Amino acid sequence: MTDSPNPEEEGEPVVEPAETPDGDALSQAKDILNGVEVPAEESVAQGSDADTAAELKNDLLRLQAEYVNYRKRVERDRAVAGQMAVIGVLNSLLPALDDIEAARTHGDLVDGPFAAIASKIEAALGTYGLERIDATDVAFDPTIHEALIQQPGTDVEVDTVSQVLRVGYKSGERILRAAQVIVAVPE
Repeated sequence: MTDSPNPEEEGEPVVEPAETPDGDALSQAKDILNGVEVPAEESVAQGSDADTAAELKNDLLRLQAEYVNYRKRVERDRAVAGQMAVIGVLNSLLPALDDIEAARTHGDLVDGPFAAIASKIEAALGTYGLERIDATDVAFDPTIHEALIQQPGTDVEVDTVSQVLRVGYKSGERILRAAQVIVAVPE
């Protein structure tokens, strides 16, 4: 007698591992999807009917579409996150821009190195889409203007911005801060 018993000698059935085709099913399905001929003896669908093969192909197409949609969603989310980061930086710099505007209004930034620095900062922020909302004699728009004072106007037919008290800013279509204005209203 030997140390390791032989199952065939003891009358127990031998369990053979299930036969698997060469290669995995996913790679073969991708080959089918891409039009690569898979030999019949290696096919996962060998012995299966055409409905099963069509179902597998549809499942692969559905998975591929889900993956493409996932990639698009991730790219879109990345772009939105980048835009939100830029908007956060722009919002944090608005008080400094207010100080630059106040210095310019009072004549402190007429000429010199600080005037050049202020211009460079404003130009750099402009490359990131920052735009001023400071136009006068335009129709009052509550989406971009905040009316602090209303005054009767003589030659106006619609509510019109007569003076900007604090400059507003926008980035693209997003309003970062509404302009605070005095509005001339028809009499």
